[in-house]
Amino acid sequence: MKKIAICSLVLLFISCSQTTSLSPNETAKVVAESFYHGDKTTLKKHTTSDGYANFVSIQEMFAQDKNSKSDFKIIDEVTDGGVSWVKYSTAYDPKPGVFKLVQEDGQWKVTHNGPQDKGPF
Repeated sequence: MKKIAICSLVLLFISCSQTTSLSPNETAKVVAESFYHGDKTTLKKHTTSDGYANFVSIQEMFAQDKNSKSDFKIIDEVTDGGVSWVKYSTAYDPKPGVFKLVQEDGQWKVTHNGPQDKGPF
């Protein structure tokens, strides 16, 4: 319980900070956890408008208990200029996921990964 409280406070400080620019890995973790925990405010802050619309349209089907541990792990990351791909795993899904991130206003944000997008994985 103590670890959850500490992690929550850390995420709160990160999400409230305007000057902190998260790495693609850190952004991916924030987006995955906010998606599964139903935190639309944090999700919106770390996604593009297309990415946010895509996530909220399916979020209800994947909602988890806010106190559950995500066990978020980075499997692989590839960055090429202003685009980054992060392959990750969570305790919520047995199949690894892939986020496509783009830089928007100097921050990495998860965007919609369409079927035509061929990532490096």
